[in-house]
Amino acid sequence: MESKESGSVASDLLTAHLNDYLGSWSTDRDDLRVVGSERRLLPDWDGEIREFVGVVDAAGHGVISVTPNLVEPVSELLAETDGSDRTPLRRLPALLNIENSSYFEGVFRFTASPEPFAKDGVWIPCASGDVPGWLKPFGGDVLLAFDDSGRYIAGVGIKRLSRFGRELAVVTEERGRGAGLAKALISQASVRILEEGAIPIYLHSQQNFASARVADAVGFYDKGWRILGIHRQ
Repeated sequence: MESKESGSVASDLLTAHLNDYLGSWSTDRDDLRVVGSERRLLPDWDGEIREFVGVVDAAGHGVISVTPNLVEPVSELLAETDGSDRTPLRRLPALLNIENSSYFEGVFRFTASPEPFAKDGVWIPCASGDVPGWLKPFGGDVLLAFDDSGRYIAGVGIKRLSRFGRELAVVTEERGRGAGLAKALISQASVRILEEGAIPIYLHSQQNFASARVADAVGFYDKGWRILGIHRQ
């Protein structure tokens, strides 16, 4: 359970991140707003352009960030309902003319007080030859764990979304699953992110129960927040 102090830290860092990443954020409004942001025209952490990104809190309030030219058409989609029903947003890929894509909503988690675990990982520059291919696009340092024979067994990459927000991605090799490595690495990476003055963020699909268990164990509790986006296949 988060303390009052850690909850305040999380709120401040998260607000700073969402203001930067979405272009606007406020908990004072009681609706789901569509805002146009130049940020949606810039490459994201992986070099991709994301024309549509949204974050919604447990009450259904939040911000949908789009390229400036999409504010009106996306607002019209939302206006088809009372705002609590986001079903019309499923038509976004067609509206944006993005082939082989689909609208999605995932679980959005964050914490300023990760549960402590043993530090099983080693920070290594992603350009190192020891780093597996899936971690290369993350840039910077990545967190790796090795088995007793020195072979890579699990890793964490950091999506540097903004100065104040960093999303974590973790993968454990099949032979290393069940030993709690994902929890330990996520905890270790979260501590480093907080020390750097950012909020660690953990996203997963609503059907990914394994990721949900990892998140819960590390202190990334599901508070009802959701991430909205478009998945390109």
